Amino acid sequence: MNKKWAVKRITINLASAESEKLEKYCASTGRLSTDVIRELIRSLSITELSASEKTTPTLKYDVPILK
Repeated sequence: MNKKWAVKRITINLASAESEKLEKYCASTGRLSTDVIRELIRSLSITELSASEKTTPTLKYDVPILK
């Protein structure tokens, strides 16, 4: 079965410390980095601005990221 996941592909640049943290987290949980990143993106909440402030939605980063 060929499952096509990517609707849009993105590339992210990580600092060495960020990359190491992600790799350690994935190794300790047995999860793929793409799955971890997708889950973190899905957990973001978007707060709508008032009509006078509306240019782009504001992202609230109230989720602890890879402790």
